[in-house]
Amino acid sequence: MSDSNRPLRVAVVGAGPAGIYASDILSKADLGATGFDGVSIDLFERLPAPFGLVRYGVAPDHPRIKQIVVALEKVLGRGDVRLLSNVDFGTDVTLEDLQRHYDAVVFSTGAIRDAALAIPGVEAPESHGAADFVSWYDGHPDYPRTWPLEASTVAVLGAGNVALDVARMLAKHADDLLPTEIPDNVYEGLKASKVTDVHVFARRGPAQAKFSPLELRELGHVPDVDVLVDPEDFEFDEGSMAAIQKSNQTKQVVKTLTDWTLKEGESTASRRIHLHFLHAPTEVLLTDGHVSGLRTERTRLVGDGTVEGTGDFHDWDVQAVYRAVGYFGSPLPGIPFDDLAGVISNHEGRVLTPEGEGLPGVYCTGWIKRGPVGLIGHTKSDASETVRHLVSDAAQLRRAPEPDPQAVLDTLTAKGVDVLTWTHWEVLDAYERSLGAPHGRERVKVVSREEMVQRSREAIEQAEQPAESGA
Repeated sequence: MSDSNRPLRVAVVGAGPAGIYASDILSKADLGATGFDGVSIDLFERLPAPFGLVRYGVAPDHPRIKQIVVALEKVLGRGDVRLLSNVDFGTDVTLEDLQRHYDAVVFSTGAIRDAALAIPGVEAPESHGAADFVSWYDGHPDYPRTWPLEASTVAVLGAGNVALDVARMLAKHADDLLPTEIPDNVYEGLKASKVTDVHVFARRGPAQAKFSPLELRELGHVPDVDVLVDPEDFEFDEGSMAAIQKSNQTKQVVKTLTDWTLKEGESTASRRIHLHFLHAPTEVLLTDGHVSGLRTERTRLVGDGTVEGTGDFHDWDVQAVYRAVGYFGSPLPGIPFDDLAGVISNHEGRVLTPEGEGLPGVYCTGWIKRGPVGLIGHTKSDASETVRHLVSDAAQLRRAPEPDPQAVLDTLTAKGVDVLTWTHWEVLDAYERSLGAPHGRERVKVVSREEMVQRSREAIEQAEQPAESGA
């Protein structure tokens, strides 16, 4: 490829919503007088399937949110962004490799680890990170096929939508999940679950909860599951009242919670979700190294929406604990990382060296840029900011010495990487849908990395075979 008047070559690492939004926005950018003739984008994905958080982070009984995939598919299906899946950055391809083939690199690898919770007993075998549980029930290929569900009473720590998802998935009857894309092994695991009671603990008050109104209301419509809220856990200070007046979302959340406190009569369902506010977890209680309870400290609001401890402790009889206190980013080989914030070191998407200087031609977007805050749609504004800086830098970028699109494929082939493309995903997508069709389900998700690669390759190889000559 001639270096004069060629397209700007950009690698985007991570094919979740953040990476796809960035690719879409960049594909439409006006490069003006940058010296490049258009843009050529390769979107790298570590897993055999794209879509990241939407495929592996959204609960299977939330098809409304999963419809975001339709918009993402339109971007990748256009053909102007090349998908290269089953390629692991740091193992299959390095920053040095990418800089040889691309003028700029954008990292959009998200945040998939659980944030730490520093309380005694948290490392017990029955103390689980919510991110791990979500990955299991969403059929992430890097996670085990089984999950320990022997506990009858469970604690969930956190006051966000992930905490609600975990609580709902634990309490919901497995048969009610059958119409979804839930993998067969997950159905079997949840079917055998012994859970009857799920206790969700929030250290602040109802007005400080980070639930979305719709997610919270959905909790009240789960068949044969009662939602119980103790009126004694309700407390509002000046900061709470200001939050309610300022935000319609907060007002709706508080109203839903208040309605549940006014319920009369005993629970009649076979399973229950208990929502507790103003309870801060202080210790996971252990017996012979295994979870036997949770200790919380009653907190009180101090006027501005924050809380302080009261010295009043309560022990809860639970046999498992799920920590839904936030996600945390993972460092990438050779990329400056902020270990405290769990993000790539950056300023508005421009990656920074440890000395605070810009790392030429290297950018980031999404949760790995700003942390796991906000809804999926918020990554669009992240991507716009990052792309704006990339385009403004384009004229000064060091040009890649081997920009030909075939060159990166040759590099990966030489390393023995089994690269999958958009065509392979279309084959796998059709296969998953064929598994669900006989049962009236949209799809049944394939959970094995090996099977995902095999199914994708087999169908294409068969289609490429020359037709046998007829008699």
